[in-house]
Parts: sequence; structure tokens; C-alpha cells
Amino acid sequence: MTLTIPLFRCFCLFFHAVVVFNLVSATELTFELADDDIQCFFEEIDKGEKFSLDYQVITGGNYDVDCSVVDPGENVLYEESKKQYDHFSHTAEETGVYKVCFSNEFSTFSHKTVYFDLQTGEEPALIPEMHNRVSALTQMESSTVLIHEILKTISESQTHYRLREAIDRIRADEIHEHVMYWSIGETVILFVVSISQVVMLKSFFTDKKPLPGLSS
Repeated sequence: MTLTIPLFRCFCLFFHAVVVFNLVSATELTFELADDDIQCFFEEIDKGEKFSLDYQVITGGNYDVDCSVVDPGENVLYEESKKQYDHFSHTAEETGVYKVCFSNEFSTFSHKTVYFDLQTGEEPALIPEMHNRVSALTQMESSTVLIHEILKTISESQTHYRLREAIDRIRADEIHEHVMYWSIGETVILFVVSISQVVMLKSFFTDKKPLPGLSS
């Protein structure tokens, strides 16, 4: 059975949508940032290329961290202090290695778990002649573009929900740990008070023997 021309074109457009979806370079990482520590990550970016950074503190302290982005000429493009999450986008003005640093130097005892997503590049047009054509898109082309946009939305939503799930799970574990320690403390106090009351009541009903030489 052979494919008809419209169906074959639809298949090609869908395949192109999947390929284009993976053309943008992205780096996703979750790492541990120790107290009084700083970690930097490097990415080579070409001049005129757009890049964006999203980060979020998942665990630790007040869920905050210092973040900075520095270009190859050591110019600070972005710098924020004690942020839980943020987004930064920029177009590279020169080719070279860009540096993204996360700092926890202001904290002396709590380490952090940090997630960040660094995306570089810009998606090419899904249909190369889309911007130059005068006629409207066909139904199959419109469906392919819609599927492509839905795939992007699904990917972003999955990342968002994974982060929320991780944060909620860690907070639930912390609450469970606090409740357990509180319950153990209350149990110990209950036993101590109960034993003290039994000993005290027992002393009230104990016959006291008179001291020698005091009896008449």
C-alpha cells in the first residue's frame, strides 16, 4: 500500500517538527551546592545567538541562591542575590565561552539543591517557506504546527511539574521527620511524667520507720 501525496507530506512535516524540536541546544542539571561554596558552568555561544537561563532552588535553607552570568569579556550580564528562582534571556554580542555561576557563600551551614536549564539557539521555521508565502497554510500544515507547539508546551509543563513534585516531596519528608521527632519527644516526656507520678504517689503510702532512741 502506497502513501498518497498529501499523507506523505503530512508525515514529512511531522518528522520535521520532531527534528526541529531537538535542534535547540539545552543543558538541564540538578546539583548540590554546599554551604559557603560557589559553582560555575561554562557554555560556548556564537555571536548573535540567543540564550536563556531558568533556575530554581529545590531544597536548603530559605530556598535562595546568588546567580550571575558573565560574558567572554568578563562583563556581568546578569547578577541577582538570594533568589529562589528566576529567568534571564540575552543575545550574545560576541563569540566565546559564557559563564554561569551559583553562589551559596552567604550561608554557613545549609547546603542547597539547585536546578537550572540553559537553552541556546533559536528554533528555525517549522516550514521553511512559511514566512515568505502569501497563501494560507493547508489544514495538514496547520495541524503539524499545532502539534509542534503542543510538544513544546508538554515538555515545559513536564519540567515544571517535576520540579514542583520534587519540592513538595522534600518538604513532606521534612515535615514527616519533624513530626516523628516531636512524637518521640512527647513519648519520652509522657513516660518520665508517669514514672515520676507513680514514685511520688508510692512515697505517700510508704510507712516511715521511727528513728532509734526517739520512741518513748
